Amino acid sequence: MKPAAFDYIRADTADEAVAALAEYGDDARILAGGQSLMAILNMRLAQPKVLIDIHRTGDLSGIEARSDRLRVRAAVTQAGLERHPRIESLVPLLAQALPHIGHFQTRNRGTVCGSIAHADPGAELPLCLATLGGEVVLRSKNARRTMAAQDFFTGMLQTARTPEEMVEEVCFPLACDGEHHGFIEVSMRHGDFAVVALAAVAGADGIRLGVGGVADRAQVARWPRLRGAALDEALNQLAWDLGAQDDQHASAAYRRHLVRTLGRQLIDKMDAP
Repeated sequence: MKPAAFDYIRADTADEAVAALAEYGDDARILAGGQSLMAILNMRLAQPKVLIDIHRTGDLSGIEARSDRLRVRAAVTQAGLERHPRIESLVPLLAQALPHIGHFQTRNRGTVCGSIAHADPGAELPLCLATLGGEVVLRSKNARRTMAAQDFFTGMLQTARTPEEMVEEVCFPLACDGEHHGFIEVSMRHGDFAVVALAAVAGADGIRLGVGGVADRAQVARWPRLRGAALDEALNQLAWDLGAQDDQHASAAYRRHLVRTLGRQLIDKMDAP
């Protein structure tokens, strides 16, 4: 299929982009990398009247480590973040997760903020943002607001963004001394969305384990540093609490099994000397 007809606006500045969103509202969509949006348009699951292209918007292109956050602007591609010279030291979880996202070609076009805005429950970047406790900066013509990731994602492909807002940047907390990070996923093929993906951050005060691909959005559990039978019990309870369902990719039982086994594998690896 081909998309329904639409008008095209190329925004040269962020101000132009949000002004167009204010004018067209529900009838407009932001186009950055287009890796998710174009598929939706081709299937006519969305039929906007206007696409607002921010791909070449200079003031939305940039990655900055400021204070305790890595700030990634709306036009930054996934490959651009992956190639950042300090990504492994600044946000190690992202360095581990980024190679799992799509393919080299799609990462060259797909944007970090676009993946966050799309909010696919099997996508790696929303999982990392939720697990790290990151934030999303939303901008409209007259206002700017910052939301915690746990509040921004509201369901499958659903967020708290209003039609007049765009995701201006996302903020990933920088790694702290003594933290360990881990990422693992199972997918049908490399580059597919994950059947189950897990991200973990372990520190002196406990562990955060994020799970993607099971519930309608990434879910994050917070525990003390559990080991042995106590860890197995916590993982089993989490596997059931996520409410996995059968689909064409995997059964609910298989997803619960992956949460238990991959979770144990990931945490044991981080605890290894």
